[in-house]
Amino acid sequence: MNHEVKLKVLNIEKSFPGVKALDKIEFSVRKGTVHVLCGENGAGKSTLMKIINGIYQPDSGQILIDGVEVKIKNPIQAREHGIAMIFQELNYIPEMTIEESLFVGNWPKDRFGKVDWPEIRRRTLALLKAENLDYKPDMKLKDLTVSDIQMLEILKAISYQSDIIIMDEPTSAITNKEVEVLFKKIFELKARGAAIIYISHKMDEIFRIADDITVFRDGKVIDSKPKEALDIETVIALMVGRKLGNDFPKVEVPIGEPIMKITALNGEKFKDVHFEVKKGEIVGFAGLMGAGRTEVMRAIFGLDPIHSGEIAINGKPVKIKKVKDSIDQKVVMLSEDRRRYGILPVRSVRENISITNLSRFIKKGRLHSKEEIETVKYYCDKMKVKTPTYETNIASLSGGNQQKVLLAKWLITDPEVFIVDEPTRGIDVGAKYEIYKLISDLVIEGKSVIMVSSELPELIGMCDRIYVMAKGEIMGVLTKEDFTQENIMRLATGTKQNH
Repeated sequence: MNHEVKLKVLNIEKSFPGVKALDKIEFSVRKGTVHVLCGENGAGKSTLMKIINGIYQPDSGQILIDGVEVKIKNPIQAREHGIAMIFQELNYIPEMTIEESLFVGNWPKDRFGKVDWPEIRRRTLALLKAENLDYKPDMKLKDLTVSDIQMLEILKAISYQSDIIIMDEPTSAITNKEVEVLFKKIFELKARGAAIIYISHKMDEIFRIADDITVFRDGKVIDSKPKEALDIETVIALMVGRKLGNDFPKVEVPIGEPIMKITALNGEKFKDVHFEVKKGEIVGFAGLMGAGRTEVMRAIFGLDPIHSGEIAINGKPVKIKKVKDSIDQKVVMLSEDRRRYGILPVRSVRENISITNLSRFIKKGRLHSKEEIETVKYYCDKMKVKTPTYETNIASLSGGNQQKVLLAKWLITDPEVFIVDEPTRGIDVGAKYEIYKLISDLVIEGKSVIMVSSELPELIGMCDRIYVMAKGEIMGVLTKEDFTQENIMRLATGTKQNH
């Protein structure tokens, strides 16, 4: 196949207040190939993609499609130029139906110029059938999982029949089975001659599907080569500009008495759940998508109702009916869907951090902003949050930095049990290491951590014990000497542990 250049950017520059996001970027992607972009959060990858998609305007530089310079003022113009983008952060309206979300901004019209709903239904059913997705077109997005919504975003981009498809961390929220479906689609798109830009932090993925790899660091292109000329260690070293050392900075600390004990807990999507967490312990929860891990944690945190069972903290039974009850018991949770349940996107970094403990800064009805700012600075420094100022809108930070702000938000409440659900989803290697280090620091301070993760190496590298769930039940618990991916997967696929 003729792999001539489909898209080329020349000398692209972009600055935000206090930050040079892109510095003379040159980058191109060829027809019928997958060009992978790697780099830490904040390296400039997503900023460049938003410029190509018309969301941001560059300060200088050119974009060429098929050798002709184009000006892309907004995403509608990008689509007219054959560009589609799948975003890492899921921007969706929970009350929308599947068919509405698939065609929003691209409504087919009838001969009277009105939205042709029968045609939308017909096309939606055809798309869902073609992809073997068992959804009803009138289902609301709020009733779907993060994984379902990500698959629909992928479907939407593919349905535009675009020549240039940008995929920003498309597998960060989908199951291994769905990843295989996506990769099959990518190979079909390549065969059709599409040019695919693929952003990922997952090295095994990158080396499986890339034709070319470009590494970004601090807003610059560090290196760009065919996949065959690179290996995993080289790419990581180029991304972080330093040797990371041990992947998992797990620190052995003395394990104390049980701080939390869950007995016969039942809820909407889980049954008869028993487990305990000891002081200074990192307890992992493994399982396939839909196993019920997140639902158990949401119930403990007061987000979802508990039908029956007991939660005991420090040996005393407690009633948790709402989130405040959980925070009062010094139990906090970092959600897997930071866009929907984590950040306040219209607020600043300062407000997102201090909101969980405003009473600490309000005295006699007045906000003591000096104390608030000092506290925010302390936690931002501790978390190594990269932000131009503390008044910067959190939505303009990279995914990794948003995650660090959310960790800081809960740390300010001085919790005893920290539930972290997919803490490193969509986060680069360097930022992952910092988050692992913070989790280790928490247990050094005598706190306890429950870590829900779909990344088995992460659980094996960081946890003291791992509970494995399937179909809403706990299948077994593994201690360190039994930690292997095979043992976890055996339990996760529904084979109960022999006691």
